[in-house]
Amino acid sequence: MDGERIVIVEGITDKKKLNKVLDEEIEIICTHGTLGIERMEEMIFDHNLDDRTVYILVDEDDSGYKLRKQLTEELPHAEHIYIDKAFREVAATPEPELARALLSRHFNVKSIYLI
Repeated sequence: MDGERIVIVEGITDKKKLNKVLDEEIEIICTHGTLGIERMEEMIFDHNLDDRTVYILVDEDDSGYKLRKQLTEELPHAEHIYIDKAFREVAATPEPELARALLSRHFNVKSIYLI
């Protein structure tokens, strides 16, 4: 994919956490949970996801697994960012841990979190 990068997360607190750690402008969209077929198609069309580099970052819990599976089926080109299962939620992941996960996918993160 040659298009702009975009990150898909579950909720607004996840988006806020990413924005806190990131040191670059990246579009982040929230699914607010699992998506019906119509909402999924709207999201793909509205954000031109078929032509963009898509990253999936969801919680390490049952709803996160379900959403990751659903997104993977619709967006097989998407890349995955994982958090440690010990933290379960993106929003509960310590900033340095989240920064390392993002850095592993070549995102620019604020140096204060690279301790």
